[in-house]
Amino acid sequence: MLKWAGGKTQLLPQLRERYSPKLRKGTLTTYIEPFVGGGAVFFDIVNSFDIHKAYLFDTNPELIILYKVIQQDVESLITELLKLSNTYLPKDDQRRKALYYEYRNKYNTFNKQIDANSYARNWIKRAAITVFLNKTCFNGLYRVNSKGEFNVPVGRYKNPKIMNANNLRAVSKLFQIAEIEQRDFSQVLEYADHSSFIYYDPPYRPISKTSNFNSYHSLEFDDNEQRRLRDVFVKADQAGANQMLSNSDPTNYVNDLFFDELYQGFTIERVSASRRINSKGNSRGEIRELLVTNY
Repeated sequence: MLKWAGGKTQLLPQLRERYSPKLRKGTLTTYIEPFVGGGAVFFDIVNSFDIHKAYLFDTNPELIILYKVIQQDVESLITELLKLSNTYLPKDDQRRKALYYEYRNKYNTFNKQIDANSYARNWIKRAAITVFLNKTCFNGLYRVNSKGEFNVPVGRYKNPKIMNANNLRAVSKLFQIAEIEQRDFSQVLEYADHSSFIYYDPPYRPISKTSNFNSYHSLEFDDNEQRRLRDVFVKADQAGANQMLSNSDPTNYVNDLFFDELYQGFTIERVSASRRINSKGNSRGEIRELLVTNY
């Protein structure tokens, strides 16, 4: 649905190889993802396995608002996106740029303390702007500052696909089995049991001083948060849930065994992934990421 910095689309083949064998046997019927982001893994799993119920959480209110609108009123969202597309695409580069910043400024006036768990029809235009900015900003990078303000500059796409009605309707259909909530990741423990598969894709721990792309919301996800996540992983394991977790591999550049020590006792694998977002084009390439499983 969204182009998302750190999204897992390009890593899906390697993730699929490591999904729980119980998924294929059909004994895991509940899917839980507490950092849903762009949702690539959710879409892959719900299209591939017999999942009866999903719980999709994120702390980013704009993401939850968008997903609730898609789930509950997708046709109205399509109408709004068509208006935005018809307004934006005919303009020249300078007028597109001006319109982009006009909508970005408007977006940043929205109340960031909103309760994203109580659906409201006036969210439709707000959700449409989220999609518009994502499709027209630089690199599709969702990033906010400490005030929660979206601060990505305009991109240079000749014909961005702002409105894709077929995709939106397909996403809406898949979302019908999901509870979509603005929640802390620790609340997965309410649903973790022997029928659950949990996939964690937290804001990555930076592997260098210049690679911190975890600002998807204004809350910092530091090493203490990584440790708190590990504690949740341990408790969900004790509850019987099958789990997979992704994170950066600090050993790409230095002998930093932070995650090896943090998840000692669980299965840790290193897989190759493409670095798609870097300030220097010649620095994009293959790096290792970590996958932690409890099976």
